[in-house]
Amino acid sequence: MRVFVTGGTGHAGSYLVPDLIAAGHEVTGLARSDAAAAALSALGAKVRRGSLEDLDGLKDAAAGADGVIHVAHRQDLLPAGGMDAVAAAELPIVLAYGEALAGTGKPLVTAGSIGSPGNGRTLDRPATEDDPALPAGDEHRGTLRARNVVETAVTGLAERGVRSSVVRLPTIMHSTTDAGFLTTLIAVAKEKGFAGYPGDGANRWNAVHVRDAASVLRLALEKGVAGRYWHAVESDGIPFRAIAEAIGSRLGLPAVSIPLDELMLPGYFGFLAAVVTLDLPVSSRITRRTLGWEPGQPDLLTDLDNGHYFPAG
Repeated sequence: MRVFVTGGTGHAGSYLVPDLIAAGHEVTGLARSDAAAAALSALGAKVRRGSLEDLDGLKDAAAGADGVIHVAHRQDLLPAGGMDAVAAAELPIVLAYGEALAGTGKPLVTAGSIGSPGNGRTLDRPATEDDPALPAGDEHRGTLRARNVVETAVTGLAERGVRSSVVRLPTIMHSTTDAGFLTTLIAVAKEKGFAGYPGDGANRWNAVHVRDAASVLRLALEKGVAGRYWHAVESDGIPFRAIAEAIGSRLGLPAVSIPLDELMLPGYFGFLAAVVTLDLPVSSRITRRTLGWEPGQPDLLTDLDNGHYFPAG
């Protein structure tokens, strides 16, 4: 396929582009800057200069491709507007793709959040790919759930003849180039002198190696059916305490409980206080069965032993 990719120089995208090329696809990546264009070329992709704000340009790129994978988002909007601003900017983007691809049966794959169908306390069971994104109201402003309107719009494009689907990505995507939640938790533990976890730490986070996440995105493009969600997770969930204990063990630091009533106070978790208590058990059984996906990379706790998160010295 001729595949148009956004976010091709980001954490997931920089693994996705080579994965697509290795599978025989021709990739064109969106590049705003000279640096992004050079990075895409180095990965083996063709380059289309443009930006996420240029909806006409995105529609033109989508119309000229056999499929689209959209993993970019407006990170520049986060500091001032938070997730509400990011969602507001992304919704017209996916609707623009819908206009370009309507009636073609071509695939549109976008990245979503593993938390969009609700957490364990809401469902009282692991979330599955059959669970839709929960509606978001005013009470969810500023949270990840504010973005659910985007996921709902994407799956809804199936009714317009687009083979659209959403790959829900986990809290942690680990790799040698990770700069996300896990590296932040490690940095905080080093700064504070202990690895903290909320309450009893029984709440579950989920993870996947970014190479395995890239494979799910590609398989959704190649084989995914319209209007579906897919889960790129290596297990149903890892207790937060186990993650903290693994970090502490590798740093030679104790793992310590942070009382729940202290989480929102200035202290250990800082800006992460609003998310560290999330309980996000999920299943990827439908994804594995339907797309034929199996994680092939080390799991999170194993990857923490590989040295790149804790370089000598």
